[in-house]
Amino acid sequence: MPQAQVNKLTIEYDIKGTGEPLLLIHGLNTQLIEWPEELVDLFVDEGFRVIRFDNRDIGLSTQGTWTPPTTAKAVAAILAKRPLKGVGYTLVDMADDAAGLLDALDIKSAHIVGVSMGGMIAQELAINHPTRVRSMCSIMSNVGDRKSGGVKLSLARKIVRRPAPTRGNAVEEDVKLNELISGPHFDVGERRALAATLVERSFTPKGTERQLAAISASRDRTELLAAVTAPTLVIHGLLDPLVKPSGGVATAMAVPGSRLLALPDMGHDLPQPRFTEIRDAILDNIRRASSAHPHQGAENFH
Repeated sequence: MPQAQVNKLTIEYDIKGTGEPLLLIHGLNTQLIEWPEELVDLFVDEGFRVIRFDNRDIGLSTQGTWTPPTTAKAVAAILAKRPLKGVGYTLVDMADDAAGLLDALDIKSAHIVGVSMGGMIAQELAINHPTRVRSMCSIMSNVGDRKSGGVKLSLARKIVRRPAPTRGNAVEEDVKLNELISGPHFDVGERRALAATLVERSFTPKGTERQLAAISASRDRTELLAAVTAPTLVIHGLLDPLVKPSGGVATAMAVPGSRLLALPDMGHDLPQPRFTEIRDAILDNIRRASSAHPHQGAENFH
């Protein structure tokens, strides 16, 4: 896969299709290859240039060197509604990475879709780089206010009790965690095969802790999101235990004119039976951007 030099980092990315750029931003400890190919192809078939990338500290992008707090400390800070101090970067910096990748690809603006932590990054991108965001979709995310979209306490207890990650236990621990957070469409065998591929591609437990620290240290975006003018869609699963549905509601309430799609059979995952519905909702949101700026065709994206 190609790489770009962004903010003194190497960012691994992938592009499929041609046409209007659609930037996909994934979540905590989630590599670019975890975007389901079937979902990506649905957008490619609609004429989009789909860009996926590894955030810093995951996959084949640059790994940080600063020592993060433990997962237990980061989760405790989130539950205590007390932002961490002294971390190496925050979600603002990660949004700057996304904007820098667009620069490297000579893309003036793009449609942005972010999942979980990626939704938080998408929000910061819309706040700090508004001219780069044609439309925004925030999926299973929150606004960072520590009041909404928190983790269920029972799940938090299980997360902090997980064994220290090793290459030997990484696949099964990945399966166990995803089974806990996903909805009823979760496929154990499919996830186990993907987890094995992920571990072979990149195993970066300290990177995960640094990303979690970045989330724990980041600001409340509620008031800042009131200035976002990009057409916004919020998607959230009603069964999500990792980022409770109140996070999606708070996001939709924070962004003027946004729309909320709540899915009753979705947890903290992207369920395959909902791919077409998710695609159609995102396309509707993109059309809102096109109708707001009818003079800006695909040629203006490059």
